[in-house]
Amino acid sequence: MSLSLSSTAASRAANSKHSSSREQRQRQGATARDASSKPSRVSAASARMHGARANDAMRTHASVDDDLTPMDPKDWKIATKLAHPKSTVRDIYGASSPPLYQTATFAQPSATENGPYDYTRSGNPTRDHLEQAMASLENADRAFAFSSGMSALMCVTRLVNAGERIVTGDDIYGGTSRLLAQVVPKVGIEVVNVDMNDLEAVRAAINGGNTTMVMMESPTNPRLQVIDIKAICDMAHEKNALVCVDNSIMCPTFQAPLALGADISMTSATKFIAGHSDVTGGLLACRGEELGKRIYFHQNAEGLHLGPFDCWLALRGLKTMQLRMERQQQNAMKLATWLESHPRVKRVNYPGLKANAGHDLHFKQATGAGSIFSFTTGDVEFSKIVVEETRLHKITVSFGGTTSLISLPCFMSHASIPAEVRAARGLPDDLVRISCGIEDAEDLLADLKYAFAVAERQVGAGKSASGHAVDAANTVYASREEELLARIADLEAKLQAK
Repeated sequence: MSLSLSSTAASRAANSKHSSSREQRQRQGATARDASSKPSRVSAASARMHGARANDAMRTHASVDDDLTPMDPKDWKIATKLAHPKSTVRDIYGASSPPLYQTATFAQPSATENGPYDYTRSGNPTRDHLEQAMASLENADRAFAFSSGMSALMCVTRLVNAGERIVTGDDIYGGTSRLLAQVVPKVGIEVVNVDMNDLEAVRAAINGGNTTMVMMESPTNPRLQVIDIKAICDMAHEKNALVCVDNSIMCPTFQAPLALGADISMTSATKFIAGHSDVTGGLLACRGEELGKRIYFHQNAEGLHLGPFDCWLALRGLKTMQLRMERQQQNAMKLATWLESHPRVKRVNYPGLKANAGHDLHFKQATGAGSIFSFTTGDVEFSKIVVEETRLHKITVSFGGTTSLISLPCFMSHASIPAEVRAARGLPDDLVRISCGIEDAEDLLADLKYAFAVAERQVGAGKSASGHAVDAANTVYASREEELLARIADLEAKLQAK
């Protein structure tokens, strides 16, 4: 009824507008006839002026006509897509915020008929809302929400069969490394780690076995190496292998792996998606309905889904993701620039710096540098003091929250990688990783300067130069690392026993 009334009102308004236009044109015609009946002389300049006005009027009417065509949502910029997420889920009350369907089951129409939802493991309106929004952001055919980033990556490995090969990088997230090194091989899948900056080595690894999956990150975690996504995708597809890119550091805000040729884009919802360090989740977006069906089968069959409330929190976070990431990126650039010129810093890993080896390649495949960077000091003790003396940087794993985070990855997020493997991969114990939050940049910089000053006073330039303090610190941390690895091994043994 309301639609009919609205149509009638619109019709009346249109008729009134056309009637007024006709009357106006009739008055203009009468005026013109009166003028033509009187002797007058119009200069050439005046005629040209009137002609120009007529052309302007025609252009104005043309632009108005163009405005009558609504924008295709596919052409919206990322900020608009985030504020107006695409979804087929409809709320009968028209709530401004997506409703939360915090339920495990749904009533069915009858004993022999099925409704659109029955059991939340198989589907939930709140999860559908998030998955459809993510598919739109990634320009994907389908997207899926998982209970964690690791469960999402585990699902990706389910697409590989026994006797097949996964090729991956040698600078990857610690959890991914543990999954591929200690879990996946148990089902007969071969995993090959390779320096993905060496494209010939990547090609050799792909062609050297029965490769059906390539898994990579760019930028990598924690050394922020930039990988040529398109080149490796092309290599993999020549072998008919799938490609999965962990896009957690960039998100759809700054990088679109599917547009670069990837088949699957994985994003940790724990990080920038939810954005407030209060959700654990992972998202997969894929190209192709057939691939989507395979992913959904494992998501449903193995119960890997993200719960409704976490989906709702992630949906809320999406709306402000670009605003947060742009502010965090500005903060990272300021801190990285300061560190780059500090005499105590040996190296800064951040694609936003022009001196960074991957800077040019990164900006060919991404629109922003992000807010994660790492640096080395050449001294484990110095790095430790810097981490511990900051006040605005919380010492913890993960990244992408509103609060700035700082860590020594070799003792935290990447501790599960054996020391000898880390050394072979060029991952030093003195590496410090920072994830910038949304605080004021000047405050963050002052906090970092203070931490460096304290470290300088406690370690001292002379001691560091002699190397005695460094050796002593390394001995202490080697012992601590052994204890940590022993605890991890004990925990894994208990889990396997269960």
